[in-house]
Amino acid sequence: MILATVREWDDEEGWGVLDSPETPGGCWAHLSAVEGEGFRSLAAGEKVTLEWEAAEQDGFQYRAVRVVVGD
Repeated sequence: MILATVREWDDEEGWGVLDSPETPGGCWAHLSAVEGEGFRSLAAGEKVTLEWEAAEQDGFQYRAVRVVVGD
């Protein structure tokens, strides 16, 4: 897993973009990849730990498979 920063997050749509050197151009993330109970949300500028895969998703080359907040 790698350290990433939340570029943007849309609570209504339930997805956002995370930035890290390992995922140039950004990594698409869905709320289902964010670990936690109940409603899950991220905030722009927040630091997270990211596990990703190479995949075409909404114009991004990478997709988050696991996002951990506050680790």
